[in-house]
Parts: sequence; C-alpha cells; structure tokens
Amino acid sequence: MKALLLPIALSLLAALRAQEPPSCPLEPQQIAGTWYVKAMVTDENLPKEMRPRKVSPVTVTALGGGDLELTFTFLQEARCHEKRSRMQPTGEPGKYSSNGGKKQVHILELPVEGHYILYCEGQRQGKSFHVGKLIGRNPDVNPEALEAFKKFVQRKGFSLEDVFTPEQTGEGPALWHPPGPLCVLFMPR
Repeated sequence: MKALLLPIALSLLAALRAQEPPSCPLEPQQIAGTWYVKAMVTDENLPKEMRPRKVSPVTVTALGGGDLELTFTFLQEARCHEKRSRMQPTGEPGKYSSNGGKKQVHILELPVEGHYILYCEGQRQGKSFHVGKLIGRNPDVNPEALEAFKKFVQRKGFSLEDVFTPEQTGEGPALWHPPGPLCVLFMPR
C-alpha cells in the first residue's frame, strides 16, 4: 500500500501542473505592445460595486535589463491621467515585482495565441489583494482564452461569479477608476 502512495501522489501533482498555463521563460518583446483587458477577477477586498465598468488598453514597453513599463490612462476627479509603472523581473519565469517588491505580477502565456493572464498579488493598507486579468492583442473576447482564464482563477480560489468582462473604451482613457487595489496591478503608490 505504501509503495502505491508515492506514484499516485506524483501522478496527481503532474496532472495539476499540466492544468496550469505554461511558465516558460518570457521574453520582454513577447509582451510588448498594446493589450486589451478581456476579463477580470478580484478578491473580496474590492466590492462588486467598485469594479470598473470600462477600461482602456494597456501599453507594455520592454526596457533594458528585462524590465517592463506599463502605461494606461484613467479618469479621476473629472480629469484624464496617464500612469506608468515599471516592473522588474524576479528571476522566476514570467514573474515581476513592482513598488519596491511589495507587489508581485505573474505574466502567464495561454495556449491561445496572443493571450496572457496578468495575476497580481500584494498588500495594500494592511490587506492582501489578488487581481487577475485576461489580456489579448485585440478587443474581441476569445471563448477558448476566456475558458482557460476561468479555469485558472478557479484554481486560485476565486468563484466564477467573481469573473467579469469590462467594456473597452478604445484608445482613450478609462471612464472609471476605482480607488482600491484594482489599479495597483499597474500603478505603484
């Protein structure tokens, strides 16, 4: 009986790892360019009424040393603002840190071409937060990519009821900006 336990445990571990999106080395040039947010999920620290209804595209620029710069616009106090956030590689494939290491951003490539998951975890005002975003090269929602995103967020402990699809605002600013941790994914404070 004991002899069977190890092979069964290893088989289960292999099956679970096979379900995760690949975490192969990510070249900064792969993720550079304009990205559209197709679906999002946040933990309970951001109430449903605080979720963005509309979002603008995110521009990712590859910088020297493997760093990435994310640029996006949002509306706050009736004025448009452009934000830039620099993320440094951590040494783990697809994992970056920002805001002095207080936030960890995982960039996971999906099997659907031109689609990635941005998954951020960190602390804000003494509370931990987790945010996931499905991004793609065009604003159209790809059902296969959305299904892969839903499976990923379920494995992270989110309910499918927490997944939502914000409206794209085109090349202009987002029409709504939450005051909470959702923006922390791209904006250091």
